[in-house]
Amino acid sequence: MQHRGLFLLALLALLALTSAVAKKKDKVRKGSLGSECSEWTWGPCTPSSKDCGVGFREGTCGAQTQRIHCKVPCNWKKEFGADCKYKFESWGACDGSTGTKARQGTLKKARYNAQCQETIRVTKPCTSKSKSKAKAKKGKGKA
Repeated sequence: MQHRGLFLLALLALLALTSAVAKKKDKVRKGSLGSECSEWTWGPCTPSSKDCGVGFREGTCGAQTQRIHCKVPCNWKKEFGADCKYKFESWGACDGSTGTKARQGTLKKARYNAQCQETIRVTKPCTSKSKSKAKAKKGKGKA
């Protein structure tokens, strides 16, 4: 019985220790990256090749400079950047004169102190009805 109690006590101490180490690592990762500096300014994520994928983000704080790994999604909207997150309205009606429809987005979150516009407007081409009919015909031909 005494051995079981000692075993449980040792197990509890081990769990507490691993939890404390994990919290310390998390603080270093979120905060100052292992330095005393608290006001880091981060630049945009720059992909290593092409215009999306894994890259680096450079940060400065006083005379210190750090580079961290980051990732730019390949479906990001280049006009407003990958670090600006927006909440969008529904798509509007199709404008017959331009052949496009539009919607507006309101800034929800700016990551890494990114300079983001408060509201943005995006457009896309109107979809034609013939596209959906062509897809339906393809499906029937396979059967």
